[in-house]
Amino acid sequence: MGTARNWFNTVRKKFIKSSQRDITILHSGNLSNQSMIREARDFHNNISASSRSSFQRKHLTREDIAAIKIQSIFRGHLARRAYGALRSVVKLQAVARGAYVRKQTQIALQCMHALVKLQVRVRARQLLGRYSE
Repeated sequence: MGTARNWFNTVRKKFIKSSQRDITILHSGNLSNQSMIREARDFHNNISASSRSSFQRKHLTREDIAAIKIQSIFRGHLARRAYGALRSVVKLQAVARGAYVRKQTQIALQCMHALVKLQVRVRARQLLGRYSE
């Protein structure tokens, strides 16, 4: 337990030492996607002061920024782990489908072989019938 707490404190200190920046949080009521995009574009281009009224600037502490960074890193880790699991499932599906296709191919070849045998018998009977007459 002591090493886990030590590790967390080390990570926390590293994030706290990083540069502190203001994070702009877009806060808009019930706007549609297009109007939100338009408002964001207006905000970044500094077109008018009225467009900035729907946005708030929130100053986060160093601990908040560190928590946000840790959360984003952890979410990335979970996403990579989920992607790896998905890739393994896809590989398993490919193996199962390959086995199923091989089985279908074997059945089809057996049916074709049976048809060829039947065709040989019919041709042989036809030839024997011609010579017997």
